[in-house]
Amino acid sequence: MAFRTAPIAENWRNSLFRLVHRNQLVYVACFEDPAVDRLALEIKPSDRVVTITSGGCNSLDLLLAGAREVHAVDVNPLQTALLELRIAAIRGLQHDDFFALFGGGWSPRWSEIYHDALRRELSDAARAFWDGHMQWFAGRGWRRRFLYQGSAGLVHKLLRDYAYRTCALGDAIAALLGATTVADQREIYARHQIRKRFGTPLLRWFVARPLALSLLGIPWQQRREIEAHHPGGVAGHALDALERALTQTPLRENYFWRGVLEGEYTRECCPEFLKETEFARLKAGLIDRLFTHSGTLTDFLRASSDPVDKLSLLDHMDWMSGYDPAALAEEWSAILARCPKGARIVFRSAAREVRYLEPIRVQLDGHEIALTDVLVSYPERSLELYARERTGIYGSIHVVDLRHGH
Repeated sequence: MAFRTAPIAENWRNSLFRLVHRNQLVYVACFEDPAVDRLALEIKPSDRVVTITSGGCNSLDLLLAGAREVHAVDVNPLQTALLELRIAAIRGLQHDDFFALFGGGWSPRWSEIYHDALRRELSDAARAFWDGHMQWFAGRGWRRRFLYQGSAGLVHKLLRDYAYRTCALGDAIAALLGATTVADQREIYARHQIRKRFGTPLLRWFVARPLALSLLGIPWQQRREIEAHHPGGVAGHALDALERALTQTPLRENYFWRGVLEGEYTRECCPEFLKETEFARLKAGLIDRLFTHSGTLTDFLRASSDPVDKLSLLDHMDWMSGYDPAALAEEWSAILARCPKGARIVFRSAAREVRYLEPIRVQLDGHEIALTDVLVSYPERSLELYARERTGIYGSIHVVDLRHGH
């Protein structure tokens, strides 16, 4: 019966991932760099854009980039509930209160703000979720801040605790966050031996556990992609991502890792939508161009009657490729049916080279053809954008256009 071990183990890991995603809000913030998405998508004022919702941050950034409409779609309705809260807060709050919640991660006035200005603006499903999670914005201590909520935030908090308490890296992290140049960051990183001190056997064991990966939103299929392309496996990939962020990007501008390390943003180092001038633009009317949808991307595209000009697919194709390749083929067929020729798509992968698109067959005008025959790829541009990504957690970024469409 040994030949059944691998399928049984994989099914168990997939079930664990589905259990986490069915019952938890996973991401309280996006970990895909919207500055890279702006460059990749080249948004025009006439563009109708579709994105995977995730934490909702990048949906707001696409509005600020000038899209005519942005449609945020997520199969997890709790991610939609979070974006609904952000939208209600933009409409109902002034900037100081908005930043306190989503930048600082808490407010002493949270209960008053929620009941007086936000709750009535939410859908029934979103209202039920936030009624049951009032503690997420109510805590003064760093451990209870909003950016450490959700299942991925929980893992970030555990890793922060480990770095500060077990590895005694508090002084090193403070020095890194205060550094004024990337060269200074590299010197601090090397002097404090951060990789050696943080990358202990215990840390390597923890980040490779199926539960930790599921909490971070990394399914088993994506883990296989990482292990296939990284000699150090998941732990090596994670340590490389951290090293890249700390030694190759200016941390004064890298709000992704500042959020992980401190549980909050500063007004100088934060997503664009949290800056006062950009918040004012959203509040003045841009927010009315954002629409939320719970369900699959395929269902949304099939139900929509208007063309889609640009899509940001994040990394969800990694897990679909192993978990449900037939659904991935259906999704691409739906994209071809709803998008015009020349539509631009950006997606990410844990793998350095994406091979799972090659066997996909799609429907176009009643004919079945190879997906790769209808995609125009830009490998040099993709590599250039990958080098700009501040998060460092992905293996590759891909920019493609549709050779055919409607």
